[in-house]
Parts: sequence; C-alpha cells; structure tokens
Amino acid sequence: MLKIKNISKQYKDFTLDNFSFSVNSGDYFILLGESGTGKSLLLEIIAGLITPDKGEVFLNNINITFKKIQKRNIGLVFQDYAVFPHLTVKNNIAYALKAKKLKKKTINKKTIEWAEKMNISHLLERQPKTLSGGELQRVALARTLALEPVCLLLDEPLSSLDIHLRKELRYLLRKINNEGITIVHVTHDFEEAIALANKIGIIHNGKIVQEGTPKEVFHNPKSKFVANLSGIKNFYNAKIKSDEIVMLENSIEFKHFSGRTHGSGFVMFHSKDVVVSKNQIDSSMSNNFQGVIVDMIPTKHGVEVIIDIGIIISALITQNSVDKFNLSKDSSVWVGIKALAIKFVENK
Repeated sequence: MLKIKNISKQYKDFTLDNFSFSVNSGDYFILLGESGTGKSLLLEIIAGLITPDKGEVFLNNINITFKKIQKRNIGLVFQDYAVFPHLTVKNNIAYALKAKKLKKKTINKKTIEWAEKMNISHLLERQPKTLSGGELQRVALARTLALEPVCLLLDEPLSSLDIHLRKELRYLLRKINNEGITIVHVTHDFEEAIALANKIGIIHNGKIVQEGTPKEVFHNPKSKFVANLSGIKNFYNAKIKSDEIVMLENSIEFKHFSGRTHGSGFVMFHSKDVVVSKNQIDSSMSNNFQGVIVDMIPTKHGVEVIIDIGIIISALITQNSVDKFNLSKDSSVWVGIKALAIKFVENK
C-alpha cells in the first residue's frame, strides 16, 4: 500500500541513505530508533513537506514522490501537535475541511463526528492554551483524520505525555488502526513499539537495519544495537567450537548446547538470567566465572551490576541481594548463567 523505494536525502548534517520499506494496508508500522536517526525527516518526505534527493514514494501503486501535499491523501500529526493557537478546537478540526471548500453542513457534520470519536466534544469551544497535552493530541488527530487519509503518519505522538495519558492514547491509536487506517508511527520508545505495532523497522545511522514483526525483531536481534533497544545488554560476537561450546569475543568459552559443530554469529542472554554470588555457585549452572564488579546502576527493576569476567557481563539483581552479599564496586564475585538461557543467532 505504501512503498518507500531507495529514498536518499542529505539534510543539514544528516543523511538518509538508500531507504526502502513497505507498509501493507491496515498495518500499524513503527519506525523505532534513537533521536537524530532521520525518523521525522522520513515522515516529512512521505507527507510531501520535503523532496528526496533520489528515490520514490508510492501509495497504492501510484508514484506520489512529487505530488503536492494536498493531493497525497496522507495525514501527518507532528510531535508538537501544531494546533493553531488562535482558533477554537472546533475551528482547528474544521480548518482543513474549509480549505477543501466543502459545504458548511458537511464541515459541521465531520467536525462533530471526529470530535466524538476523539472524545473531545466537550472541548469544541475551548482555546488550545487551556488544553492538556493529551487533549491537544486528540485535537491534532481529529483535525488530520477528518480529511479521511488512507495513511496516517505520527511523529513521536506519545513522547510528551504522562503514563496515564499514554495508555489512553495507545488505546485510541489501536482503535483508529482497527477501523482500517494504516499507521506509520516513529518513536524511540521500545515499549511503545511493542504495545502498538504489528510490524517494526529499526533505524540506525540513516538505514533500516532490521524489519519484521515485534516477535521476529526482538526475539532475534541481528545486531548489538537492536539487542540494546530491546533491553538485552549481554550480546557478543561468537563462534561455535563444538556442539557444546561457543567462544565469545574470541576470549571466553561458554557451554551452550546448540547442536551445531561450526558457525559464527552472536550470543545473547538477558541480565535477569545472570546469577551473582560472593562464593562459587554450586548448582546445575554450567557456566560459572569469577569476576570483579566495575559498576552498579539502580533501575526501576532492581540494580544492574556490571561485572568484568574477561568480557563485560550485565546482571540484574534485587536490592536485597546487593545488601545480602554486601556488594559494591570492585567487589570480587562469581556469576552463573545456565546454558539454556544462552541464545545463539547465526550469521546468515
């Protein structure tokens, strides 16, 4: 339905390089990446605000690369809402409809209809300066959706909202998508992508480095960058030495029952699967190493303990464990990782 083919753009000090992806009709497609990776620039190219240096944009098999914004049937909601401050909510929603020179009765009907859908009917006579961030976002959505675009582009739509409002807007966006509107949404928030998308593209250095369903991408990250986005801190270059041994970073052997006898790729395991103790761990864990704590970082889920065992390992433990073992920076500790907790991803 939406096809981006070999788009490149040099813009100020940033470059989009040979960018391609496709979005099927009805998809909720999220472009996920760090700030400054070209996500917003790409949306503006799709919307028609910026012309690419090369490449093409197709919508329903029609080349719209050089079509005017008004002729694309694509809606864009900006990160800062871009609601007109001098107009009431009602007139904001009606603005684009008036520009299309629709009949007054039609404009009024569509304005009321979308205000109801966005749950802002009670705000129609209010000025934007009196609204909350969540209310402004709904006004911006209503104004854009009133034009009935076949594809909706969202630039970090939840970034400035608190947790409660984010949940409300997520529900609303899922509802809009379920009603048949294709959505392309850019964000740097991993949890947002998991909560909303049926398809994800990971952007890094101006390129899509991995694409697929959330399960495909985050269960099988193809690079350290993608692994870090999903919260996997332990991600290493690896080579299979035997059907039971894998070598990490050409320095440390781990037991891992891969069933392979050769091959190279990556090994990864979650921080929560690393056991930390002051004494050598006497258990069924087949990977036991002694190391030194080089850092301790409080998180909302516990304490991340960074340990040097010849390679850097991240472990996530409770504050109770920190207190129990009297752990601190430079403490000597043992770490254990079950072979079954280790995942090997082969280079294709």
